[in-house]
Amino acid sequence: MSTQKEKTMKYKFKTKPYAHQLKALEMSWEKKAFAYFMEMGTGKSKVLIDNVAMLYDKGKINGVLIVAPKGVYKNWYSSEIPTHLPDHIEKVSVLWQANITKQQQKNLDTLFKTGTDLHILCMNVEALSTKKGVDFAAKFINSHNTMMAIDESTTIKNPEAKRTKSIVSLGVNAKYKRILTGSPVTKSPLDLYKQCEFLDPWLLDHNSYYSFRTRYAVMKTANFGGRSVQIVVGYRNLGELSDKLKNFSYRVLKDDCLDLPKKTFMKRIVQLTPDQFKVYTQMKKEALAILNGKMITTANALTQLMRLQQITCGHFKADDGTVQELKSNRLDELIDVLDEIEGKVVIWAHWQSDVRQIIKAIVEEFGPDSFVDYYGLTPQEERQQNIKRFQEDDKCRFFIGTPQTGGYGITLTAASNMIYYSNGYDLEKRQQSEARIDRIGQTKPMTYIDIMCEDTVDERIVKALRKKVNIASQVMGEELKAWI
Repeated sequence: MSTQKEKTMKYKFKTKPYAHQLKALEMSWEKKAFAYFMEMGTGKSKVLIDNVAMLYDKGKINGVLIVAPKGVYKNWYSSEIPTHLPDHIEKVSVLWQANITKQQQKNLDTLFKTGTDLHILCMNVEALSTKKGVDFAAKFINSHNTMMAIDESTTIKNPEAKRTKSIVSLGVNAKYKRILTGSPVTKSPLDLYKQCEFLDPWLLDHNSYYSFRTRYAVMKTANFGGRSVQIVVGYRNLGELSDKLKNFSYRVLKDDCLDLPKKTFMKRIVQLTPDQFKVYTQMKKEALAILNGKMITTANALTQLMRLQQITCGHFKADDGTVQELKSNRLDELIDVLDEIEGKVVIWAHWQSDVRQIIKAIVEEFGPDSFVDYYGLTPQEERQQNIKRFQEDDKCRFFIGTPQTGGYGITLTAASNMIYYSNGYDLEKRQQSEARIDRIGQTKPMTYIDIMCEDTVDERIVKALRKKVNIASQVMGEELKAWI
């Protein structure tokens, strides 16, 4: 056994690492720059937190800036860090909020108090498109020996984006840098350049995106409306690029992890848009008014839950019976999650209108051949061939349906990832739909992801279903008040 491995193995971890997590730490923990290219569900967050703990214990860092997408950054603060950071490390952790109240300012100020604590700041990547966010991040980095980590680093793949430029320039003053992503190349090998430039401009031996593109992309001149532009028509030298990446990264696929648990459950959080918040608040008042002083049956309670949950999904039925659409963050979050996932995915939604919106977004992002559907409006004669195509056709990545229609009896083992875009209330339907990928023929560990709207009935529905509560038969009357 190597000395390095012995050191890593002896570390007093709070939660026991899997073999691939130990290997990641062994390869990376002392390096100034490193990329964890670890597929969703393989536990890259834990690896980063263990890496932070080791460097802190060695006196190398006393500050950590974790930058993550909106749907994830709160999870670092409320779940990942408390779960995995060893108890002997005294910490001060703060969650960034754009709206800086007096209390929030007090919290932010604690990050600059002198002492031996580990200072942790969790920021959403969107904040680094703003001057306020960038200035605060710069102050934090410069006040500590800081590790800066970008979770789901494909969020900085666009060379022209303001946040990409800000993050790359902030990284210059960080002592250690890490990027984490399940799918470093979401659409093209060119996506790698900015992610790697953040770590170190010379890791890929190119000092500009354009020289990198010239080396690895085949370009063609095309004319659009009298304008001459360069477009990518293919790629080259990818073996060479792969060899360069090996020097500072570790690639993990679920297929390679023999000791992973059979099932991993994850959540992605979205916020209500201003339009949704307004309608949700109004509907909540009406629901409470119906409850006050009256007996209410389970059926009536579920009707109120359904109305509130529809709003969190971006639509509601008006008094005249028409379905009104509301701007929602849910679809954007779904596309972000799909960009992070390798291979095939089953996507369930409770409402037919959700399915239609998902199909539209998938066609725009991934093309018309990338999916099949299986819900109430899918013709009976097409259903079996849709299952067959999903199971056998490599071009077909997504199976989009409702648990009411597709949750029973069918086999979808070509996928090991399942996303619940929205949930129903019936525990049996949830369990049956989960089992579509958990059948004979499934050889990989499975990952289940719930997209949920924070501080709404939506979040409570997911928690109840995960605790095996059959909401369809158990929620009524006074209980509903606690839910909404």
